[in-house]
Amino acid sequence: MSAMEIILLERVEKLGQMGDVVKVKPGYARNYLLPRRKALRATKQNRAHFETQRAQLEAINLERRSEAQAVAERASDISVVIIRQAGDSGQLYGSVSARDIAEAVSAAGLSVERRQVEIKDKFKALGLHTVRVSLHPEVFVDVTVNIARSEEEAKIQAAGGTIGFEPVDEVEDQDFGAAEPEELAEETGSTAEETEEAAETEH
Repeated sequence: MSAMEIILLERVEKLGQMGDVVKVKPGYARNYLLPRRKALRATKQNRAHFETQRAQLEAINLERRSEAQAVAERASDISVVIIRQAGDSGQLYGSVSARDIAEAVSAAGLSVERRQVEIKDKFKALGLHTVRVSLHPEVFVDVTVNIARSEEEAKIQAAGGTIGFEPVDEVEDQDFGAAEPEELAEETGSTAEETEEAAETEH
């Protein structure tokens, strides 16, 4: 599969900065970067158009970044509680998705969408988890996600206490956590395979 050359319209992590011309997998470009207006096909016409608009785009980006930084400062200590069932060992029975976290964060006063919530690892157990939320391509805020079986247990965990779980042997290959590639694909509009390879570039 040949790579597609694109012009970035904003900073994209692991790809580059605004104005960079990079090569990516066609599926990643068609299903994510182009429809979300994060990039343009690097045609001769688009290159010329981008250069005429560069100053305006950079000014808009600077303004949005400043606004996002102001929001990030106000939301630096945000914490949300998500109630889930779990076994005696603390292992989760259900999943916690980006949508769940986005709804909880929005209810706490910071309006975000699920695509802004970055989940890198599956949530397998109760406890306090740190999740990064993207307010802008260059501005992020860490949110504490308190996953507990009840509001009472959430308060104990938030205060630094621990819940008395029964120790169990490690169980291999159990999936209690976050979304599989198919669910992530629903959020990004790409296929599961493209979602898994989204951050890869081709040179």
